[in-house]
Amino acid sequence: MFNAEKPSLNELPTSAQLIRSTAIAAVSAVAILVTVVLPAEYDIDPTGIGGMLGLAEMGEIKSQLAAEAEADRIKALEEQGALVTQEQSSLMNDIFSVFVGAAHAEEVPSEPVQEWRDEITFTLASGESAEWKLVMEEGQTAEFVMLVEGGRVNFDLHGHGSGQSETYEKGRGSTGEEGEITAGFAGQHGWFWRNRDKTAVTVTVRVRGEYAEFKDAS
Repeated sequence: MFNAEKPSLNELPTSAQLIRSTAIAAVSAVAILVTVVLPAEYDIDPTGIGGMLGLAEMGEIKSQLAAEAEADRIKALEEQGALVTQEQSSLMNDIFSVFVGAAHAEEVPSEPVQEWRDEITFTLASGESAEWKLVMEEGQTAEFVMLVEGGRVNFDLHGHGSGQSETYEKGRGSTGEEGEITAGFAGQHGWFWRNRDKTAVTVTVRVRGEYAEFKDAS
Protein backbone atom coordinates (compact mmCIF):
# COMPACT_ATOMS: atom_id res chain seq x y z
CA MET A 1 0.00 0.00 0.00
CA PHE A 2 1.09 3.57 -0.69
CA ASN A 3 0.90 6.20 1.98
CA ALA A 4 -0.66 9.51 0.87
CA GLU A 5 1.58 12.46 1.35
CA LYS A 6 0.42 14.85 4.02
CA PRO A 7 -0.05 18.43 2.77
CA SER A 8 2.38 20.92 4.07
CA LEU A 9 1.30 23.79 6.26
CA ASN A 10 1.87 26.19 3.37
CA GLU A 11 -0.76 24.35 1.27
CA LEU A 12 -3.50 24.66 3.90
CA PRO A 13 -5.90 27.67 3.59
CA THR A 14 -5.33 30.46 6.02
CA SER A 15 -7.90 31.68 8.51
CA ALA A 16 -8.51 34.78 6.42
CA GLN A 17 -9.17 32.64 3.33
CA LEU A 18 -11.65 30.45 5.26
CA ILE A 19 -13.49 33.52 6.57
CA ARG A 20 -13.65 35.04 3.10
CA SER A 21 -14.96 31.79 1.56
CA THR A 22 -17.59 31.51 4.28
CA ALA A 23 -18.66 35.12 3.78
CA ILE A 24 -18.90 34.64 0.00
CA ALA A 25 -21.03 31.51 0.49
CA ALA A 26 -23.34 33.30 2.95
CA VAL A 27 -23.79 36.30 0.65
CA SER A 28 -24.50 33.98 -2.30
CA ALA A 29 -27.10 32.07 -0.26
CA VAL A 30 -28.85 35.31 0.77
CA ALA A 31 -28.78 36.58 -2.83
CA ILE A 32 -30.35 33.35 -4.12
CA LEU A 33 -32.97 33.46 -1.36
CA VAL A 34 -33.94 37.09 -2.07
CA THR A 35 -33.83 37.01 -5.88
CA VAL A 36 -35.05 33.46 -6.60
CA VAL A 37 -36.63 31.55 -3.70
CA LEU A 38 -38.80 34.28 -2.15
CA PRO A 39 -40.26 35.57 -5.47
CA ALA A 40 -40.86 32.07 -6.87
CA GLU A 41 -42.28 30.47 -3.72
CA TYR A 42 -43.90 33.25 -1.65
CA ASP A 43 -44.49 36.16 -4.09
CA ILE A 44 -42.02 38.33 -2.13
CA ASP A 45 -39.79 40.37 -4.43
CA PRO A 46 -37.95 43.12 -2.51
CA THR A 47 -35.36 43.67 -5.26
CA GLY A 48 -37.62 43.49 -8.33
CA ILE A 49 -35.32 40.95 -9.95
CA GLY A 50 -37.89 38.19 -9.49
CA GLY A 51 -40.39 40.16 -11.56
CA MET A 52 -37.84 40.69 -14.32
CA LEU A 53 -37.12 36.96 -14.41
CA GLY A 54 -40.80 35.98 -14.28
CA LEU A 55 -40.39 34.31 -10.89
CA ALA A 56 -42.72 36.71 -9.05
CA GLU A 57 -45.61 35.58 -11.24
CA MET A 58 -44.94 31.99 -10.20
CA GLY A 59 -45.02 33.00 -6.53
CA GLU A 60 -48.25 34.96 -7.03
CA ILE A 61 -49.91 31.94 -8.65
CA LYS A 62 -48.77 29.68 -5.81
CA SER A 63 -50.08 32.15 -3.21
CA GLN A 64 -53.43 32.37 -5.00
CA LEU A 65 -53.68 28.58 -5.20
CA ALA A 66 -52.85 28.28 -1.51
CA ALA A 67 -55.48 30.89 -0.62
CA GLU A 68 -58.11 29.13 -2.75
CA ALA A 69 -57.27 25.78 -1.17
CA GLU A 70 -57.63 27.29 2.32
CA ALA A 71 -60.98 28.87 1.37
CA ASP A 72 -62.25 25.52 0.04
CA ARG A 73 -61.15 23.80 3.27
CA ILE A 74 -62.95 26.34 5.44
CA LYS A 75 -66.10 26.09 3.30
CA ALA A 76 -66.05 22.29 3.61
CA LEU A 77 -65.76 22.53 7.41
CA GLU A 78 -68.68 24.96 7.55
CA GLU A 79 -70.84 22.70 5.38
CA GLN A 80 -70.14 19.78 7.72
CA GLY A 81 -71.26 21.86 10.69
CA ALA A 82 -67.79 22.15 12.23
CA LEU A 83 -67.51 24.99 14.74
CA VAL A 84 -64.03 26.10 13.90
CA THR A 85 -62.57 29.54 13.90
CA GLN A 86 -59.55 30.46 11.82
CA GLU A 87 -56.61 32.53 12.97
CA GLN A 88 -53.78 33.27 10.54
CA SER A 89 -50.42 34.75 11.37
CA SER A 90 -49.25 37.78 9.37
CA LEU A 91 -46.36 37.70 6.93
CA MET A 92 -43.09 38.54 8.72
CA ASN A 93 -41.13 41.56 7.47
CA ASP A 94 -37.84 39.68 7.81
CA ILE A 95 -36.82 38.29 4.39
CA PHE A 96 -35.93 34.96 6.05
CA SER A 97 -39.50 34.44 7.39
CA VAL A 98 -42.44 32.90 5.56
CA PHE A 99 -46.18 33.20 5.88
CA VAL A 100 -47.76 30.60 8.17
CA GLY A 101 -51.53 30.02 8.37
CA ALA A 102 -52.86 28.34 11.50
CA ALA A 103 -56.39 27.22 12.30
CA HIS A 104 -57.37 27.00 15.96
CA ALA A 105 -60.57 25.51 17.34
CA GLU A 106 -61.98 27.72 20.05
CA GLU A 107 -64.60 26.80 22.58
CA VAL A 108 -67.52 29.16 22.27
CA PRO A 109 -69.11 29.73 25.67
CA SER A 110 -72.73 28.75 25.53
CA GLU A 111 -75.16 31.59 26.17
CA PRO A 112 -78.22 31.00 28.34
CA VAL A 113 -81.31 30.38 26.24
CA GLN A 114 -83.74 33.26 26.56
CA GLU A 115 -87.25 31.95 27.17
CA TRP A 116 -90.27 33.32 25.34
CA ARG A 117 -92.30 35.55 27.62
CA ASP A 118 -95.74 34.81 26.12
CA GLU A 119 -97.13 32.23 23.71
CA ILE A 120 -100.59 31.91 22.14
CA THR A 121 -102.09 29.26 19.85
CA PHE A 122 -105.42 29.49 18.04
CA THR A 123 -107.17 27.87 15.10
CA LEU A 124 -108.80 29.80 12.26
CA ALA A 125 -111.46 28.15 10.17
CA SER A 126 -111.80 29.18 6.55
CA GLY A 127 -112.67 32.89 6.40
CA GLU A 128 -112.10 33.51 10.12
CA SER A 129 -109.82 36.23 11.56
CA ALA A 130 -108.04 37.07 14.82
CA GLU A 131 -106.13 40.04 16.24
CA TRP A 132 -103.54 40.18 19.05
CA LYS A 133 -101.59 43.22 20.18
CA LEU A 134 -98.60 44.14 22.35
CA VAL A 135 -99.01 47.17 24.62
CA MET A 136 -95.75 49.09 24.19
CA GLU A 137 -94.19 52.45 24.99
CA GLU A 138 -92.31 54.51 22.41
CA GLY A 139 -88.88 53.06 21.64
CA GLN A 140 -89.56 49.63 23.16
CA THR A 141 -88.61 46.53 21.13
CA ALA A 142 -90.13 43.05 21.12
CA GLU A 143 -89.07 39.89 19.30
CA PHE A 144 -91.55 37.43 17.80
CA VAL A 145 -91.87 34.18 15.92
CA MET A 146 -95.09 33.13 14.13
CA LEU A 147 -95.72 29.51 13.15
CA VAL A 148 -98.54 28.41 10.83
CA GLU A 149 -99.61 24.78 10.59
CA GLY A 150 -102.10 23.17 8.21
CA GLY A 151 -102.14 25.94 5.62
CA ARG A 152 -101.44 29.63 5.11
CA VAL A 153 -102.67 32.95 6.48
CA ASN A 154 -102.75 36.57 5.42
CA PHE A 155 -101.59 39.03 8.07
CA ASP A 156 -101.14 42.74 8.75
CA LEU A 157 -98.52 43.72 11.34
CA HIS A 158 -99.26 47.26 12.46
CA GLY A 159 -99.50 49.67 15.37
CA HIS A 160 -101.88 52.42 16.51
CA GLY A 161 -102.18 54.77 19.45
CA SER A 162 -101.33 58.31 20.58
CA GLY A 163 -103.22 59.55 17.54
CA GLN A 164 -100.85 57.69 15.19
CA SER A 165 -100.84 54.51 13.14
CA GLU A 166 -98.14 52.59 11.28
CA THR A 167 -98.01 49.42 9.16
CA TYR A 168 -94.83 47.39 9.72
CA GLU A 169 -95.41 44.45 7.42
CA LYS A 170 -98.09 42.70 5.37
CA GLY A 171 -98.06 39.08 4.29
CA ARG A 172 -100.17 36.93 1.96
CA GLY A 173 -100.11 33.15 2.02
CA SER A 174 -97.64 33.12 4.92
CA THR A 175 -96.52 29.85 6.50
CA GLY A 176 -94.50 31.57 9.25
CA GLU A 177 -92.55 34.71 10.08
CA GLU A 178 -90.04 35.98 12.63
CA GLY A 179 -88.49 39.32 13.50
CA GLU A 180 -88.90 42.23 15.89
CA ILE A 181 -91.15 45.24 16.45
CA THR A 182 -89.83 48.63 17.59
CA ALA A 183 -92.62 50.93 18.71
CA GLY A 184 -92.44 54.38 17.16
CA PHE A 185 -95.07 55.63 19.58
CA ALA A 186 -96.96 54.49 22.67
CA GLY A 187 -99.90 52.23 21.86
CA GLN A 188 -100.86 48.76 20.68
CA HIS A 189 -98.63 46.98 18.16
CA GLY A 190 -99.38 43.55 16.70
CA TRP A 191 -101.15 41.39 14.15
CA PHE A 192 -104.42 40.93 12.35
CA TRP A 193 -104.75 37.49 10.70
CA ARG A 194 -107.29 36.09 8.25
CA ASN A 195 -107.53 32.58 6.81
CA ARG A 196 -108.37 32.76 3.10
CA ASP A 197 -107.75 29.04 2.49
CA LYS A 198 -110.50 26.43 2.40
CA THR A 199 -109.06 24.45 5.31
CA ALA A 200 -108.51 25.39 8.96
CA VAL A 201 -105.06 26.54 10.06
CA THR A 202 -103.39 26.70 13.48
CA VAL A 203 -101.32 29.77 14.35
CA THR A 204 -98.79 29.93 17.18
CA VAL A 205 -97.15 33.22 18.19
CA ARG A 206 -94.30 33.56 20.71
CA VAL A 207 -93.13 36.97 21.94
CA ARG A 208 -90.53 38.39 24.33
CA GLY A 209 -88.94 41.75 25.01
CA GLU A 210 -90.16 45.16 26.14
CA TYR A 211 -93.92 45.38 26.45
CA ALA A 212 -96.52 45.64 29.18
CA GLU A 213 -99.11 43.12 27.91
CA PHE A 214 -99.89 40.76 25.05
CA LYS A 215 -103.64 40.66 24.63
CA ASP A 216 -106.51 39.57 22.39
CA ALA A 217 -107.69 42.64 20.45
CA SER A 218 -110.31 40.91 18.29
